Amino acid sequence: MTTTNDQSVSDAVTAGSHATESARAGLSNLREGAGGTVDQQRVATVVGAALEGIRAAIRENKVTYEEFDAFKRWLIAVSDTGEWPLFLDVYLEFEVEKVAAESQQGSIGTILGPFWLDGQAQLDTPATLPMRDDEPGTPMILAGQVTSTDGTPLRGATVDIWHTDDEGWYSGFASKPPAGNLRGVVRCDDEGRFEIHTRKPAPYTIPLDGPTGQMTQAAGWSPWRPAHIHLLVAAPGHRTLTSQLFFTGDPYLGNDVASADKPELTLDPQPTGNGDEVRSDRDFVLEPGD
Repeated sequence: MTTTNDQSVSDAVTAGSHATESARAGLSNLREGAGGTVDQQRVATVVGAALEGIRAAIRENKVTYEEFDAFKRWLIAVSDTGEWPLFLDVYLEFEVEKVAAESQQGSIGTILGPFWLDGQAQLDTPATLPMRDDEPGTPMILAGQVTSTDGTPLRGATVDIWHTDDEGWYSGFASKPPAGNLRGVVRCDDEGRFEIHTRKPAPYTIPLDGPTGQMTQAAGWSPWRPAHIHLLVAAPGHRTLTSQLFFTGDPYLGNDVASADKPELTLDPQPTGNGDEVRSDRDFVLEPGD
């Protein structure tokens, strides 16, 4: 998950462990699971379709016993490292998000990913995210307003924001950045407006030391994610928006290993005239809900 060659071998395990705990808590995009009784017919339909897809791949590609045994070893490695949530986030969550978006209104969203952390600094707008005194990277301002679908400004809205540093490291998942670096929950003003001062993030690879990264490389697929900012935009009485924001000119746009980038989520930061600082404005619209 970094652009450098000194990636810690614990990255995949750390990410997998955290995502596993979130999954065990029954959270998907930070919303509680539906729970309740299991619909047997629904299980049979969905699981049956998934299994038949795998069987069809075996038949059509004439999978050998050697390849089948390699697949079983890979499954064991995924389990041993706790990478199931990471694998599912990278290769399947974007399809679930597409299905969910069909019935949702308001601003467009995308996947959560495995690197969110609870309990981060609570900040009032205008806010500067926690960072090192000599934090590298281009200074950046992200500003905007949170409204409801009828245009009403949402007092009490918050923007939970996290992203990598200039070297592609997430705090909490690598030893380089200090805890809480470039993370925070920003409280908007009475008109739902926010202004966040941070640093422009860098592209990074998914962890390459674990089975998900190894499978990706074995298939010859790009392991890169374009530079992006994660956001959870929330307000009382409204559905929380899970989204990411990307940047024009990024070499990995359109080839995101997680298939999470969308043209509608791409920013084009402009110089502010204050040194090399840039700024992007992005408003968010939330639909009423629980």
